[in-house]
Parts: sequence; C-alpha cells; structure tokens
Amino acid sequence: MATKKKVIVTGFEPFGEHAVNSSWVAVQELERLGLGEAVDLHVCEVPVEYQAVKVLLPTLWKEHQPQLVVHVGVSGLATTVTLEQCGHNKGYKRLDNCSFCPASQCCMDRGPDCIHSVIDMRTVCQRVNESGLRVALSVSKDAGRYLCDYTYYTSLYLGEGHSAFIHVPPLGKPYSSQELGRALQAAIQEMLKLLELDHKHNKHCNHKHHHQHDYV
Repeated sequence: MATKKKVIVTGFEPFGEHAVNSSWVAVQELERLGLGEAVDLHVCEVPVEYQAVKVLLPTLWKEHQPQLVVHVGVSGLATTVTLEQCGHNKGYKRLDNCSFCPASQCCMDRGPDCIHSVIDMRTVCQRVNESGLRVALSVSKDAGRYLCDYTYYTSLYLGEGHSAFIHVPPLGKPYSSQELGRALQAAIQEMLKLLELDHKHNKHCNHKHHHQHDYV
C-alpha cells in the first residue's frame, strides 16, 4: 500500500477588523471535506504574530515532513480566491497582534528577495476555474507584506518552494464558508497533481540520465 501524502493547511487567528477570520473558517471546512483517501491532512491555526510564525513553521516542517504546506489568509480587498505565486523577504513594517514588527523589516537575513512556489499557480487557477466550481480563482504575485507574505516566504524558504498561499475574501463577500472550503479542496488537489507529475518527470529524467551513463 502506498504511503499517504502528508499535507499541512493553516489558517490565521482573528486580527484587526477581522473578528472572524474567514481563512481559519475555510480551513476547518476543508478539514471536514478532506483531500481524499491518499492524503493525510493536518490543519492548524497560526497566530498573527511574526515571532510565533518564526517558531511554529520550522516545527511544522520538521515534525511532519510534508509534501506540501498550504497557508490560507484573509484579504479584505479580495473578491476571488487568490493563489499567491511568491513570497517576499523585505518590507514588513506593519505591527502584528502583539504590536511588534521585525527590526530588520525582513524575514530572513541574507535570504533572496523573492521565492517562487514550485507550483505553477496559473495552471491550478485555470484547471479549477474550468472545473465548474462556482467560485472564481485568480493569481497574484503580491501577498501583501504582512503576516500572510511573511508566513509564505518563511515556508517557501524552509520547504524549498513546496508551499502555497491562498488568500480568501471575508465570509459572505461573496462566498460562504462551504464554498471557500470546496475551493480550497479543489485548488490543493490540483496542486498535488502537479507535484506528482513533477516527481514522475524528475524520476524519469534521472533514470534516463543514469541509463545513458551506463553506456558511456
């Protein structure tokens, strides 16, 4: 029997004007739906605190050794479910729930300015939008330079790009928690398909390389 794929999905606690954070509500809905028999899904709520993220994420990656970590956050500006392609290292000036922000205003000293996910979000977006799900998806390259972007960059750094970030609108603007949960499920299942394809392609290329090497 094949071992289950391990996937971690996180949402954020309430902050600012978001007394209920739709990201965590949507993640709890996803937990009820699941990602299918082949996936071991683990969810957790992340504090809106830079220092807490810095401690929590390395623990999640190390303890679970997941194939994929997906972070979900709320955006008051979003009207679609938005797939973020990359995380940014610098520009963190906004205070968190503890009235703190990093003195350096960056995630990782000497880290690259921007890290892209290994997943092509445009492909994921297109496949879900064409699937008949009544929730619109879009793609963005700016996760907002707050805890969402900070968390995403840190996770991309720790997971060598095997991470994703999804911004959801506030509840009822326009989607219900059930609709957001189904959108997360559809998007993450497409992400896992792309990772599987990549894995098979890499194995095939490595095999071909070794095969040719045998005849040199």
